[in-house]
Amino acid sequence: MTPRFEIVADPKLDLVTITMGGFFAQPDIDAFEQARDVAHRELRCGPNEHVTLVDIREMLIQSQAAIEGFQRVLNNHATKSKRIAIVTSKTLARMQVERAAERRDVGYFSGEPSEAKKWLLAG
Repeated sequence: MTPRFEIVADPKLDLVTITMGGFFAQPDIDAFEQARDVAHRELRCGPNEHVTLVDIREMLIQSQAAIEGFQRVLNNHATKSKRIAIVTSKTLARMQVERAAERRDVGYFSGEPSEAKKWLLAG
């Protein structure tokens, strides 16, 4: 399944919302990271003061190389979110993202993203 993502910055809330689906290879992860950086430049807050909502309900199980690529993206100190809420529906995909996001302030949610957004903004 073709990888796809959408990244939207909300400067008023210091919030970045990411929706992802499909199967990613390294060039797709690189394109994702570049788009994420563009969204970060729209924010008004200081570095690492934003929160991120990630909806991966349509994400397929990823290769080990993709997990490592996303782990690198998530652990970039220059672009880290202070909190991340991840909405997922597939157990195996959730296990993969938990491994990629270890050592981060992450909340995991199933269902609609509204609960995850409430958690992010309450923190």
